[in-house]
Amino acid sequence: CTTENKDFSALKAEFDAAGVALLGVSKDPPAKHGKFAAKYGLTAPLASDPETDGLADALGIWVEKSMYGKSYMGMERTTFLVDAEGRIAQVWRKVKVAGHAAEVLK
Repeated sequence: CTTENKDFSALKAEFDAAGVALLGVSKDPPAKHGKFAAKYGLTAPLASDPETDGLADALGIWVEKSMYGKSYMGMERTTFLVDAEGRIAQVWRKVKVAGHAAEVLK
């Protein structure tokens, strides 16, 4: 998520000019987000969603994953474009980071 947020942060002025507000969401607490943003100079805002049945659950992005044969819960890298009326206009699931921010900006 570091590279992805850096990419969105680098294009933030262009998103702002297009009238698009950015918001990254994770289960991490706000204090951790603050340290993360400061460490990498990130400008795309981050929201904390630690609650069970919160936004990540409602959007279906808090999913079971596996690595090295072990299962765990984690965020599925997903981007939602929400239109001016608050409707989801487009969804990118299982995002590959390289070039993704520029693709969303288009």
